[in-house]
Amino acid sequence: MGIFTSIKIGILIAVLALCAGGYYYVKNLQTRLDTAKAEIVGLNTAIQINEETVKSLQNDNKKLQVENRKLNEEFAAIRSQNKVLAKKLEKHDLGLLGSAKPKLVERIIDNASKKAGRCLELLSGAELTEKEKNATTGKKFNSECPWLFDDLNVAD
Repeated sequence: MGIFTSIKIGILIAVLALCAGGYYYVKNLQTRLDTAKAEIVGLNTAIQINEETVKSLQNDNKKLQVENRKLNEEFAAIRSQNKVLAKKLEKHDLGLLGSAKPKLVERIIDNASKKAGRCLELLSGAELTEKEKNATTGKKFNSECPWLFDDLNVAD
């Protein structure tokens, strides 16, 4: 074997080594590319789920805002009713009236307590009585909670 043959063999081995290295490099790049593609699919799925979650949360937030507004309106109505009741109580000195006419005060308080209890029953979902169904005004419906007349849509 001559020197040129050894050089040719060396060059051939170097070329084969370069080809093998290139093949390994390309296979490694393909593996990394496949891994990156799988990660992208997973990330796209996560993005889609996150976007759906954000939309759902935004819808829930809108619903909560509507409910909060309704509650604030109901609280305002309750505060208004409390003011009406406070004005009624300011008109009368219950202590003086109670000592002067105890039976009258007892009857008034008992009747008002029964009506207030009925208000709680109605707010808890109790069925309307015939008298309540036939009422034409809030006072005739229940003088302790006339606002329920409109809330329960009694007037048909």
